[in-house]
Amino acid sequence: MSQPRATSVLVIGYVWPEPRSSAASGHVMQILETFLQQGWDITFSSPAGPGEHKADLTELGIREVPIELNNSSFDTFVSELAPDIVLFDQFMMEEQFGWRVEKHCPNALRVLETSDLQSLRHARHHRLKERLKSSDDANDFTQLFAPALREEFELMADTDLARREIAALYRCDVNLMISEVEIELLVEQFNMPRGVLHWCPLMVDPPVAPPKPFEDRAHFLSIGNFRHAPNWDAVLWMKTTLWPLIRAQLPTAQLHIYGAYTPPKATALHNAAQGFHVMNWAEDALQVMSDARLCLAPLRFGAGIKGKLVDAMLCGTPSITTPIGAEAMHGGLAWPGAIACTAQALADHAVQLYQDEALWTASQAQGERLLAQRYQRATHGAALIDKLNEHRQYLPQLRRNNFTGSMLRHHTLKSTQYMAQWIEEKNRAR
Repeated sequence: MSQPRATSVLVIGYVWPEPRSSAASGHVMQILETFLQQGWDITFSSPAGPGEHKADLTELGIREVPIELNNSSFDTFVSELAPDIVLFDQFMMEEQFGWRVEKHCPNALRVLETSDLQSLRHARHHRLKERLKSSDDANDFTQLFAPALREEFELMADTDLARREIAALYRCDVNLMISEVEIELLVEQFNMPRGVLHWCPLMVDPPVAPPKPFEDRAHFLSIGNFRHAPNWDAVLWMKTTLWPLIRAQLPTAQLHIYGAYTPPKATALHNAAQGFHVMNWAEDALQVMSDARLCLAPLRFGAGIKGKLVDAMLCGTPSITTPIGAEAMHGGLAWPGAIACTAQALADHAVQLYQDEALWTASQAQGERLLAQRYQRATHGAALIDKLNEHRQYLPQLRRNNFTGSMLRHHTLKSTQYMAQWIEEKNRAR
């Protein structure tokens, strides 16, 4: 008697995963590992070239298949693969390939991994730039960091990016949302049906060894991919404002800044005399985080949740951040460190936590509690598989209920299809 075919999954990535470079890639890897635990057959494809820190998916038993934009070769590939589930990594991949998947694999469950709402992140970046232009006080962001959902909606609603991104969400059967705040924004302000949104935060296993204690650690640390605009903005704010305030109280303090794809403009900020060290890429991010006494993440804009802050909890490293940095990360639980809205308050908390062993140890313990209650891989992995299996079982009914999504697929994807076909013909004529 023949064995039933394993569930076939096609993942279409905006880039090839680099889990040691970005939290977004780390989340994709966590999802892939969850699928592998089910015995699912996985193919990963991307139109991007391999990055410097690309993970070797083949070692995990995942096929790697490069694909091309605006090329009908994908149609043959996806028809032959006949996946049961197609996961788009970022909404641009749904725009590019969604109509092809629908045409050639109409019964495949279409899933979008958002990482964060890009339109929200871009809108917040625009708001920050306007705030910096219009205010003499560039260090107090209390109002900027606490907008109501309606204000966020009004900030996004007139942007083309929001229209594109939210249309892609509607067109998919399930959308993996890393942030509960973004779920509420979509449901309450954009009127999206809650049933197509699934909360899937970062998923981690509990630490296997106790973290290093206070006395075995030294220095401040900041970490993040330099290609991610919120990280670069945070580095600049630390250089110009926050770090001088900390050094005024701790004259011998040292800050080590790590990040993938360090540009010359970042290395130019290195100044050993100021204790400001730009260290480039960390071969082992968890190791350098475990050695640091305090993690600084003064993010002035962004969206989603922050991988560096989950890593800090895993390593038992208390963190200092803003309401944007901590957004959707701790629910009603206390933060394992401190949250503040002004440069002076961030600096004061950092100095206090760096020197106060009792407060530091209590913050470390709070990080352990937060991990256990909100980021357990076993809990969220099982919920993700249940959600996908449920949607596969009731897919025709769910699609009928999502009439807005079917309407958008009918109209929007036709224009995308014709544009792609026009580009393909143009490329052939060259």
